[in-house]
Amino acid sequence: MDVLLLTQNDCGFCTQAKELLARLSGEYGFSVSTLDLNSTGGQALAMCGGVLFPPGIFLDGEPFSYGRPSERKLRREIERRLRSVQGDAHAIP
Repeated sequence: MDVLLLTQNDCGFCTQAKELLARLSGEYGFSVSTLDLNSTGGQALAMCGGVLFPPGIFLDGEPFSYGRPSERKLRREIERRLRSVQGDAHAIP
């Protein structure tokens, strides 16, 4: 699973999101990339993903949330995606 965090300097919710994703990545074994919202790519991604303010979290290239992150919501979605991937791996071709 690919996780991208769209951040901005001096953003308290961004710091919370970084800490949350670091903890969850240790539990679930995914890596987190970050992108500055003020960069050209960050602005384009925010616009395409409907991120109105930072932080923005993208899971596998899809917008998941923006603003203050919900650990429960994020954990539930990560587990759902991981179950889906595991189910695909066990499917009979």
